[in-house]
Amino acid sequence: MKKYRVGIVGLGWVAGSHIMNFNEMENFDVTAVMTGRELTPDTVKAQHGIDAKIYNDYDKFLKDGDIDIVDICTPHPLHPEQTIKAAQAGKDLIIEKPLGIDFEDTVRMLDAVEKNKVKTCVCFEVRFMGVTKAMESIINEGLIGDIYYTECDYFHGIGPWYGQFVWNVKKDMGGSSLLTAGCHALDVLLHLVKDEVEEVYSYSTKNPHEVYAPYEYDPMSVTLLKFRNGKTLGKVASVCDCMQPYVFNMNMVGSYGSIKNDLFFSKKIEGLRDWTKMDVQLIDSGDVAHHPYKLVFTHFADCLDSGKTPQNDIFSAFETHRVMFAADRSAATGKPVSLDEFKR
Repeated sequence: MKKYRVGIVGLGWVAGSHIMNFNEMENFDVTAVMTGRELTPDTVKAQHGIDAKIYNDYDKFLKDGDIDIVDICTPHPLHPEQTIKAAQAGKDLIIEKPLGIDFEDTVRMLDAVEKNKVKTCVCFEVRFMGVTKAMESIINEGLIGDIYYTECDYFHGIGPWYGQFVWNVKKDMGGSSLLTAGCHALDVLLHLVKDEVEEVYSYSTKNPHEVYAPYEYDPMSVTLLKFRNGKTLGKVASVCDCMQPYVFNMNMVGSYGSIKNDLFFSKKIEGLRDWTKMDVQLIDSGDVAHHPYKLVFTHFADCLDSGKTPQNDIFSAFETHRVMFAADRSAATGKPVSLDEFKR
C-alpha cells in the first residue's frame, strides 16, 4: 500500500473535514497547506494535528516535490484555474464540488486533466453512501424492473449559521442552488439511472423570509429531466433556504417495484405485502463532518494503486455539471434546454 502525500488548497470548513479523515488513514499524509492567511506550522498543527509546510504562493506550492495529490477545497470559482495549474504541474487531484460555476471553465479543466494525464477524484460522496450502494445493487439485480420515474431532492436551510454562507450567497461565488448544493441530489440520481439526459426544464424562486435576503440568486429550484432512453423522467428539487431540518430524498419508481430512501418494495419477491425497511446509512446530515470522505479517498487510493479510473473522476462529474448548466439556463430563460447545447 503506497502512501500518498497531500497538499491542501484552502483551509476552511471543508478542508478541516478532509484533513480529519486523512489523519485517520494510513495511506495519506498531509504534507503542505496553501492558504491566503498568515499561519505558522505550529498554529496549523495545533488546530489540525498535521506537520505541514505552509504556503501563501500557489506556484511555489505546486513546485513542492513532497506533494503527490493536490486537494482543492477553495470557493467554487477558484477551482478551474487551480485545477488547471495543478494538472500542468503533474499533480493528481481531489476537487471539491462543484468543478466551477461556468461551463467553459469546466471544459478547460477537462482539457488540462486529459492533456497532462493526471488522475482525478471529485467529491460527489453521496455515491458512496450505504443507501446509494443498496439502491444500486437492487436496480442492477432487476428487482424493481425498468426505472421510469426518479426523484432526488435536497432540502437544507443554508443561512448565516452555515460556514460558507458569507461568500456562498453571492452570484459570482455560489453560482446557483444546484451548483452549490443540489448537485449532490442530481449527481446521485444520474449515477443510479445510468442514462444520458436529453432535455431539462427548470424553475426557480426564493423564500421571502428576510434571513435569506443576502442571496443574489434564487436558492430554490426544481428541475424536470427527460432521458434519452425515451422512457424515464426525473425531478430534482434543490432548496437551500427552507425552514426545516435537513432532508435528502431519494425515490426510484420501476416497472416491478420502487425504492424510497430506506424502504424497498418489489413484485418480483413473492410474499412481500408492504414496504421492507433496509438497514442502511441514509444521507441525513448536511454537516461536512458527517460526509463519507474516508470512503471517497479510499476509492481514490485504490484506483491510484491499481491504475484504474475512479468512478467519480472529473469526466464522470462533468456529465452532472452539463445538466446543471442546462438547468440554470432553463430557469433563466423560462424555456426547456437541450443537453446538446452543453457538449464538450
